[in-house]
Amino acid sequence: MSASRVGQGVGEDVRNRLVFGAHWGFAAFFAGLGAYHLVTVVMTALRSGHASVDPLELLDVGPVLLLAFVPSLLLGLAPLVASRRWGSGPRRDFGWLPTLRDVKVGLTCGALALLAGYLVNLVLLGIYGTDRVSDSPLTDLAEDGGRDEFVWLALAALVVVVATPMAEELLMRGSLWGALEHHRVPQWVILVLTAVVFAYLHGEPTRTLALLVQGLVIGAARWRTGRVGASFVAHAANNLAPALLLFTGS
Repeated sequence: MSASRVGQGVGEDVRNRLVFGAHWGFAAFFAGLGAYHLVTVVMTALRSGHASVDPLELLDVGPVLLLAFVPSLLLGLAPLVASRRWGSGPRRDFGWLPTLRDVKVGLTCGALALLAGYLVNLVLLGIYGTDRVSDSPLTDLAEDGGRDEFVWLALAALVVVVATPMAEELLMRGSLWGALEHHRVPQWVILVLTAVVFAYLHGEPTRTLALLVQGLVIGAARWRTGRVGASFVAHAANNLAPALLLFTGS
């Protein structure tokens, strides 16, 4: 048997293990998405006195600042609970702990995602101008952060680079991807659908095209390895540059 066929067989074996029990994937996906929107509405209503859906409504700098990320972190809670309750655990169901190969593939895809997003944003900048392509909540957070809140900004950056990517990947490239695979949806269709969800969740209308392209590249890491660990590394690498904005205020 050739080495390529052996590698292909190993890849199929990984995918078969990861989608084992994925019949609960859709339930976990919609539960995570529902918790995200519910908490977002409640937090916004408590702060402003009226409900409006803004996925990353910015709060005051300090300990309360981290509350802005709670809705996003909840995205990954339902997949974790469902995997432990009905599946074989997140390590087996999702492959969420990166291996050396995951890191290599993830860093490559993360760098490509950054480049792709940058190029698309350059085009959008030329079409719409600065005001129309600067609706990222992280940009506002950097501007409102101040220079005396280094510790809280560092914690926020850690959430942006590690916690939020993991939560989003467990939801999209974990639960949703696994559920679609379980129902034998073609891989390229899964790649596109998860990228659309990725763009939607960020709630940045003028950057939707850039986010969609980045979602496709990050999803390619999951497709290549069959593991969430690779897409998590790609997502984290993609988020590194925006996280640095928290310290520059640019």
